Amino acid sequence: MSVSRTSNKFLRELLGFTTRSRFSPENPLLVNNLIPPTSQYCFYPLHKSITTTPSCNTTCYHLRLAGLPLLHPNFHLSQLLLLRKKHSIKKMTGAANPVIAQDELFSAVQARCLSGAPTDRPSRAPEGGKKKEEKVKKEKPVWGEGKKKKEEAPKPAKEKFVNMTPEGEKKDLSKPMAASYEPDAVEASWDAWWAKKGYFTPNAKEAAGTHEENKFVMVIPPPNVTGSLHLGHAITTAIEDALTRWHRQSGKHTLWVPGTDHAGIATQSVVERILLKEENLTRHDLGREKFLEKVYAWKDKYGNRICSQFRRLGASVDWTREAFTMDDNLCLAVKHAFVNFHDQGLIYRDNRLINWCSHLRTALSDLEVDYEEIAKRTLKPLPGGEGLKVEVGVMCHFSYKVKGTDEKITVATTRLETMLGDTAVAVHPEDDRYKHLIGKELEHPFCPSRVMKVIADSYVDRELGTGCVKITPAHDHNDFQMGKRQNLDFINMLNDDGTVKKGLCSPEFEAKFGGKHRYLVRRDLETELKTLGLFVKKVDHAMSLGFCSRSGDIIEPLLKPQWWMNCKGLAQESVDAVRNGDLRILPNFHEATWFKWLDNIRDWCISRQLWWGHRIPAYRVVSPAPKEEDADQWFVALSEEDALAKASAKLGLPKDKIKLAQDEDVLDTWFSSGLFPFSVMGWPNESDDMKAFFPGQLLETGHDILFFWVARMVMMSLGLTKKLPFTTVYLHAMVRDKNGEKMSKSKGNVIDPLEVIDGATLEQLHEKVKGGNLPEAEVIKAVALQKKDFPSGIPECGADALRLGLLAYTAQGRNVNLDIDRVVGYRHFCNKLWNATRFALSHLAPSEIDGAYSYPGSMMPGLKLRLEDRWILSRLNYAATTMNKSFAEYQFSEAVSCIYNFWLHDLCDVYLELLKPRLYGESKEATPDTSSSEGAADRKVARDVLYTCLDQGLRLLHPMLPFVTEELYQRLPHNPNKYESICIASYPLGVRSWQDETSEKLMKEAKEIVGAFRSSQSALNIPNKAPPAFVVSTSSSSTSTNSTVKTADLSSPEVLSIIKTLAKVGSIQYVKQGTKEAETTLKGALLSLVNLEISIGLDVRDMVDLNAYIEKLQKQRKLAAASLEGTLKKTQAADYATKTPEEIQAKNEQQIKEKQTTIAEIDQQIASVEMAMKQK
Repeated sequence: MSVSRTSNKFLRELLGFTTRSRFSPENPLLVNNLIPPTSQYCFYPLHKSITTTPSCNTTCYHLRLAGLPLLHPNFHLSQLLLLRKKHSIKKMTGAANPVIAQDELFSAVQARCLSGAPTDRPSRAPEGGKKKEEKVKKEKPVWGEGKKKKEEAPKPAKEKFVNMTPEGEKKDLSKPMAASYEPDAVEASWDAWWAKKGYFTPNAKEAAGTHEENKFVMVIPPPNVTGSLHLGHAITTAIEDALTRWHRQSGKHTLWVPGTDHAGIATQSVVERILLKEENLTRHDLGREKFLEKVYAWKDKYGNRICSQFRRLGASVDWTREAFTMDDNLCLAVKHAFVNFHDQGLIYRDNRLINWCSHLRTALSDLEVDYEEIAKRTLKPLPGGEGLKVEVGVMCHFSYKVKGTDEKITVATTRLETMLGDTAVAVHPEDDRYKHLIGKELEHPFCPSRVMKVIADSYVDRELGTGCVKITPAHDHNDFQMGKRQNLDFINMLNDDGTVKKGLCSPEFEAKFGGKHRYLVRRDLETELKTLGLFVKKVDHAMSLGFCSRSGDIIEPLLKPQWWMNCKGLAQESVDAVRNGDLRILPNFHEATWFKWLDNIRDWCISRQLWWGHRIPAYRVVSPAPKEEDADQWFVALSEEDALAKASAKLGLPKDKIKLAQDEDVLDTWFSSGLFPFSVMGWPNESDDMKAFFPGQLLETGHDILFFWVARMVMMSLGLTKKLPFTTVYLHAMVRDKNGEKMSKSKGNVIDPLEVIDGATLEQLHEKVKGGNLPEAEVIKAVALQKKDFPSGIPECGADALRLGLLAYTAQGRNVNLDIDRVVGYRHFCNKLWNATRFALSHLAPSEIDGAYSYPGSMMPGLKLRLEDRWILSRLNYAATTMNKSFAEYQFSEAVSCIYNFWLHDLCDVYLELLKPRLYGESKEATPDTSSSEGAADRKVARDVLYTCLDQGLRLLHPMLPFVTEELYQRLPHNPNKYESICIASYPLGVRSWQDETSEKLMKEAKEIVGAFRSSQSALNIPNKAPPAFVVSTSSSSTSTNSTVKTADLSSPEVLSIIKTLAKVGSIQYVKQGTKEAETTLKGALLSLVNLEISIGLDVRDMVDLNAYIEKLQKQRKLAAASLEGTLKKTQAADYATKTPEEIQAKNEQQIKEKQTTIAEIDQQIASVEMAMKQK
């Protein structure tokens, strides 16, 4: 008999009742509702002193606990002695401590409490006579001296797991299972073994002749080698691996290709920052070749780390096909694509306005510009500006003088420095205010030799501002178009580094402006214009300002020759593919974004002024010196030799007389990434992989790169292979922190998946931030945020729990507000999974498992299944059906919910609890005699059904929790149908013959009744004694109108036994209300309504002080009524209906209904208690 049962039984005999309340040092217990106010008791944990603290109107006692060692391994501090006043307990009001003398009662109780033996199974009659009692010497408490503090025993540090399994070998599982789930030990070694066995490496020749429906091919969105993976990559991995494993278990030829992206501008920016920080050097100090050596070293370091992170996350990719976007074969694909598109006339070179980042000295695409709304005058810091802040959000008004007159014409600009590039002022041709000035020359105050005129153009809005617009064709997109129309001069006033060009101004002003930073010149120009009397005013002005997404520098429109790609035709094909259903985009609300971008697509600037990336395969003639009209003469080819041949043919010169130079620029990263689905398969060659695995079936990624990457893959595939690269696009939500904030290194809320998998202390999180590239001010902010969000660091969760948590979040829509505490909850689920399997395996000896079953198949032939067996198999069939449907429809949160409920609420909470008496041979109700052959057969049924649930339950769960399911599957007893690995085990499809609606409805009703019993016991705070219980039928019909379950079915011994076991009540009896039997049987019982047809009853007359319980209910009713009155008062305000938002009104209405229901339930409970007291 366990200690708790021993001590509780003795205390019940001694004192008449005990308490089941739980205690902790932080939560003292208020006991006045359990103990009559006239009685005076002290709660006292063995060998501990206490303090009694009377409150204002009630007698209550607070425990002073210090977490000292337990008296017995199975005796917890919450098991307390309740000692009566007559046994030498003195309550001393106002005294620091009561004095309790040592007495016979204390000694007797202590001796009895130490006599039990711990057990983890239901109590049984002792076998083999009495056990010798173990004497445990304990220091007797000394009362009256106050509590002596003992040093808390420090928590033992978790022993660091050491993986002893050789790389690629199968883990040795011959030792007993650990007592609890330890993710580091469970997740070790499996990935290497899977890879060595080749489970993730499909055979291209075998797959080539297979129908498309029997293949599943997907490429990973290649992460940038800029650093480590973050949680955004983790959700991608969780989704894609779950899908891949599901398809693999479904028997398909499955290929998931891993890879990394060179990420030109992003990687170069990071390496340049590191180089400047650590060596105080720029890339120009090193030169191109040496700098690229630094970048490749960075790529090797972080590329390997990324692959390691993928392995730790359990990604079942084919590592033999791993790709990097600058591998030789992928570089060849890039060259072929560029030449092909150039030959089609889609790629061309032109001198046009581009988005220029002065800090990085490169062009950017429109999608690489982040826009910020500026409402008023604001100072914005600049990167590398040595503390320089630029004034934005203002409009400056200044005037030009009209030559030969006293007139001035006033213009306005948000970029005053660009006046140094002005070549005209435009007015509307019908604006009477300025008609007389059209064609007149203007004086430029700083460039007097420049010819500037007033021009007429209908583009000008005469109602906006002064009706006059300064025109800077080389630095504004609208001005660029007007400059072309009006044949104006295009004057570039900026250098590549953002300084003002020299030679623009007269000698008087050259020294003031030439060569200076553009924003210093902005400030100086304002001063000079004021001196000249030409500055009019400066006012706040709302604006949308573009910033480089990589450096944070303000974007400058700049006129430069670049390589461009005409995408209009390919964009139209891509739009048509979605509209006609050849390409699906899920969730389908993203189609609107697809159409918006592609219907309004502009030519794509594909060249970048970087060193890291794919050199553009274009060659310029440098010798012989080209004629002026051919100054920009280029030849596009796969190699310099091919380009030389083309040049020789066109120029009519021998090759040895021609000298070419390859373009220094590189291609936009998205150009090579757009080729990824087919370049990794070997394109442009007709490789085995290209024949077998292209096109693929799915592209899964975050919705933020729908146009950046997805659209470009579709366009480039259609343009080069004439095929769609995939038929379905699934876009997942973005991961944000628990507060909904975007994850940013500067905020300190970017989390490495390994920090969740392995855990991280707060100090480790701080060190990561401090060791990065953030400015000191941002480091301070990031550290403060980490202290707020992770005061105790991040607990170890394991990869499985992280994956399951992320998949569960996919129901949120566009954003995932990730709370690490939820991931911790899924770690507890893994522990539950572990313990349930561990318990089950202790009852599943290999010799007892019948290997003759073939699943899926018919209901187990020849076996006599009980209600709970039929029910759990029906639930298993439902789980299998739902899981397959959820994966097919990309409803991952539904899949998580389904399998979570099956394991936790169906298998663990219900079926295993009902199995214990059968497995132990202790069930006395509705169970065959354990000594008979029929009893042995029943135990066999229990084991076989349990094995089936474990086997199929683990296989259903495997796509989401690959590690723990493999570990547990390998421990299952062998049978002929067991696979070498769970990752190639067939995915359960469900067994239709297992579907049993009658059993499910009956068990649902039984569980509802069990829930009512548990709620009543909890509300009554019944001690550890199982009260007599009653299931009361209140229906005059034989069938429940709510559930179609016959109420008579609930009276069967089998159902009552299930209710009794799960509700942990004493005797249980079915009673028909309105009968003479009911009048006698239910006398003194507390009744609670379950539904319109069923009530429950508990006989607690000898366990609970009903007077105190009524007082408690009355207090609850008073609080509920006051809350209801407060809500009603809000709704009765005069302007409530007109001024209160509809959603608030709806919320209040819902609260009113809920509070009214609560009051009605309390009233029903009070009436039930009063009735029981009358009958007592």
